[in-house]
Formats: sequence, structure tokens, C-alpha cells
Amino acid sequence: MHIAVLEDDPDQRDLIELLLSSGSHTSQAFGLTANFVEGAKRERFDLLLIDWMLPDGTGAEVLRWVRENLGWDVPVVVATARDDEDTVVAALKLGADDYLVKPLKGMELLARLDNVARRVKPGGLPVLRLGCYEVDVQRHRLAIDGDAVTLTQKEFDLSVYLFQNPGKLLSRDHLLNKIWGINAEVDTRTVDTHISRLRKKLMLDGSKGWKLTPIYGYGYRFDRVDSAA
Repeated sequence: MHIAVLEDDPDQRDLIELLLSSGSHTSQAFGLTANFVEGAKRERFDLLLIDWMLPDGTGAEVLRWVRENLGWDVPVVVATARDDEDTVVAALKLGADDYLVKPLKGMELLARLDNVARRVKPGGLPVLRLGCYEVDVQRHRLAIDGDAVTLTQKEFDLSVYLFQNPGKLLSRDHLLNKIWGINAEVDTRTVDTHISRLRKKLMLDGSKGWKLTPIYGYGYRFDRVDSAA
């Protein structure tokens, strides 16, 4: 999952990001409510993990904003040192899906987050993430660094297939059959045309960490670029 973390304490932010990374999650951390709100407007997150007491607001205010502006589909988990019943009840009534008391325990945190995600979005299509690229199949959205890219239907379908098969040799015939269908009245030049467009639109020249490489006489391969190379 890609998780937004709202936590004003730098040490706690670092710890939470480390714990999330150990569970194969990606995260974007914010220290201020205002920055969190701007980030949530710009980027799609699978789950929000928020503190309750913040320097420029409260968890209650954040929860109200989330439910009013992002709806009820995105799960929200509160993580705070406050363990009094009034605060727990207030958070749950305002729309929190779970409540964790600090100090956080790594295994419990990951298990709770996974449980909330399963409960809130059972069977939902996964969001594909490779570096700065995010492909939301269900919402038909592909973004680079949070910015959506305008694609035709076939361009999007081809992008999804490439992102699902990094590092694999994909022949032109194979891509043609997968994206356009076996009986499509087009030839492999159509694949080349769409690949050329995607390379430009998605900056698949290695500058963003991924490269779409032509394999002479065969097809293409979508690979991660080794920055140390």
C-alpha cells in the first residue's frame, strides 16, 4: 500500500516510515496538517495514518476534512499517545477505521493496517507502483510523481500490461494480441506507434528510473534503470 503519514515528531515519523518499509509499504510523511492536506489533494493514497495532536490542527479536524473531501472509501488509522476513552470514541465516531496507541509495535502496526485495508476494500484492484509511477487500474489513472498523465484507452491498457510485466521480453505479436485482440485488423506497426507515444508521455527513457527498450527484431522490454550504472 501507499500510505500517507501525518506525524509532527521527526523521530516518530522516521520510525513509522521504517516500520512501513519493513512491511513492503511505501509512504509519504507530513509534519503539518496543511502539508498533509495539499499532499492528499495531489496524490492518491491507499491508507492514511494520522496523529491526534498536531502543531497546526487536531486529528479531529483532519478526519472531518478527509471524510468531507476524500469520502469514506479511503481508510484512516489514528496513532497517538493518548489512550483515554473519550479520545478513542471521538476518533471512531468521526470516521477513523482503527486506533493505535503509541509507542507503536511494528508487527501489530502492520497487521492492523493490512486488516483495515482488507475490511474497507475487499477484492479491490491493486494500485501498481514502480518508483515515481502509479497506475490505478480501477480509477483508470496513471500518474508520475502524483501528476496524472492523459492517455488514450489503448495507451492506458498497454501501460498497465507493461507495468505488470517489468523485466520481461515482450514480442510485438504478443503485445498486439494482448492489447488489441487476436482478431484485430491492425499490424505490429500499431504496437510500435503506441510504444513510441508512451515512451514520450511517460518519460520512459531512464530519466525517471525506468526505461522501455526496443529489442531488435523482436519487441520490447520494460526495465528499471540502475542509477549506479
